[in-house]
Amino acid sequence: MAKTARLSGCSDWINLEFVERQRTPPQLMKLGIRLHLAGLSLSNTVRELERFGVQRSRKAVHDWVQKANLQPVDGASPNHVALDETVIRVNDEQYWLYAAVDPDTNKILHIRLFQTYTTALTEIFLRELREKHDVSDAVFLVDGAKHLQTALRQSGLRFRYERHGNRNSVERVFREVKRRTSSFSNTFSHVEPETAETWLQSFAVWHNCIN
Repeated sequence: MAKTARLSGCSDWINLEFVERQRTPPQLMKLGIRLHLAGLSLSNTVRELERFGVQRSRKAVHDWVQKANLQPVDGASPNHVALDETVIRVNDEQYWLYAAVDPDTNKILHIRLFQTYTTALTEIFLRELREKHDVSDAVFLVDGAKHLQTALRQSGLRFRYERHGNRNSVERVFREVKRRTSSFSNTFSHVEPETAETWLQSFAVWHNCIN
């Protein structure tokens, strides 16, 4: 996809009801949110907004993303779900990012950040996923991680071991997230884990919009 398309994209998914004082035109607020989620650092997003005569701080753009409270849309009925977790760093500490992706559409179904990984936490993630989407008949695609397989078995969900193929969809999501967190020192530094998780969920909404 062309870079311009990735940076522009749709904006109907951005709800600005959180705005109390409208100091910035709504379309430029939406643009700022899209630009940051699409790949620009907070500093570069601020510079882009300045081209439209709008001067806002990095904190302002950061707050727009946080307060918009973006969440992936519910109600999907996928045939397959690529499920995995990976380590990311928040304030130089390890956290585990769980993600479920529909490999047929490349859309992120659910994404969460946990301080560790266990079978019990995986079951929590699966319960939240089932509350959002109809995955009862889906086949989950997993690697050799025992805690994932055990949680799926205990939840009564079907799964299949697959190292490549359709599981590549969730690996692509992880690669993009890791690229962002390593490139943008102002994304996951000096923030609470809850703030990082809100950004990740907002990223999921943007990711789904362009796929």
